[in-house]
Amino acid sequence: MGHELVGRHRAEVRPRYGRIAVLGSSVAVTLIAVLGGTGALPSSADSSPRGPVGEVAAPLETPSSTPDVDTEDKSSEPTTETNRLTAEQVAANEAEALRNDTSLPADSGEGRRVIFSEHRQRVWLVNDDEEVVRTYLVSGSVYDNLDPGTFEVYSRSEDATGIDDSGTMKYFVRFTQGDTGAAIGFHDIPILDGELIQRFRDLGTPLSHGCIRQRRADAIALWNFAPLGTTVVVTV
Repeated sequence: MGHELVGRHRAEVRPRYGRIAVLGSSVAVTLIAVLGGTGALPSSADSSPRGPVGEVAAPLETPSSTPDVDTEDKSSEPTTETNRLTAEQVAANEAEALRNDTSLPADSGEGRRVIFSEHRQRVWLVNDDEEVVRTYLVSGSVYDNLDPGTFEVYSRSEDATGIDDSGTMKYFVRFTQGDTGAAIGFHDIPILDGELIQRFRDLGTPLSHGCIRQRRADAIALWNFAPLGTTVVVTV
């Protein structure tokens, strides 16, 4: 009986490996859950790529489900206003280049002469040696009343009065006549009611009724340069 009790007691305390395995699995699951919650183990839901230890890669950008209405970059496209300003600037640059062009016009004759370019609104005084002794901007006619050609100074008046109440002028050097018979020549900027009828800075622009307006100093220079019979060449 004694052996039987001993044998029965040993049978009762024999290890239950199945239970130990179940218990071990429970502990392992619990440990994994704890470590996963603290970040020590990667979570199955976290599929973001990771860099070196301690460095987490930036999350991938997810494209928007609603596309932009207009994603085209139009910043480089010129607007109508820009085109207009550009055209104005080009015209201004061309006008400035024309004003600064002092070269003699082509086919402007030879020898001692006065040259007037209608297109460039400029006068040249050229001596017998083909040297330009003076050149300057003027204001010719706003009307088409002077044809290109070669003329001669036929009349001079130190003081004159313009037609149609256009003021008084000095150093009038006449070289031709218009369709109405009115004289056309060079003189200074007329004065009306005690004031110049145009500004100096507008020289280089057609503004007269038929003659060629000059600064007073230029008018005196041409007066001294061009006695009766002096050749005057008008070019386009």
